[in-house]
Amino acid sequence: MDRRRYCQVIGSLLAGCALLLAVSDPAQSAAGDPFAALRVTRITAGAPAVAFDLKSLDGGTLHSKELAGKVVILNFWATWCGPCKEEMPSLAKLQAQFDPMQVRVVTVTTDLHPQGIKQFLDHLGIRLTVLFDEQEDVSRAFMVRGLPTTVLIAQDSRTVGRAVGPRAWDGDESVALVRHILKGSR
Repeated sequence: MDRRRYCQVIGSLLAGCALLLAVSDPAQSAAGDPFAALRVTRITAGAPAVAFDLKSLDGGTLHSKELAGKVVILNFWATWCGPCKEEMPSLAKLQAQFDPMQVRVVTVTTDLHPQGIKQFLDHLGIRLTVLFDEQEDVSRAFMVRGLPTTVLIAQDSRTVGRAVGPRAWDGDESVALVRHILKGSR
């Protein structure tokens, strides 16, 4: 087969694969898997989440051990990141659907402008925990390479999922995923 014909065959195969992906129903392929329904990468042999002590927007310090026994949605974001700001209201709505003694949405930022963050959150009426990762140690430990990144941590403090990019965290799929984790299912 000559090079030109080979390239045509490969191109046709790639186009066919793209077409299959475009017309496939993600809900159908994710049937029964709440991680796939939300496009969250499942971490099956999750390592214990990295321990941290970070200053919070309210002036206190949050120690990761205070989150033990809860499902934690740990969201890495920044005020300069458009998709991060767009998904923030959905994270707040997700938190509102669960008892904070069972589920905590915690946000982590490397922004160093508390006043701007307060204004942004107040403008939208959002009340979430905001932690400052000034040295980016926690971001590196959780291998954050792009924003927003969200890490899901089960009650046993093991990471069970990871989402890179924005999600509709207030949707039915997100609620189902959190309930799935709460049941201890992975």
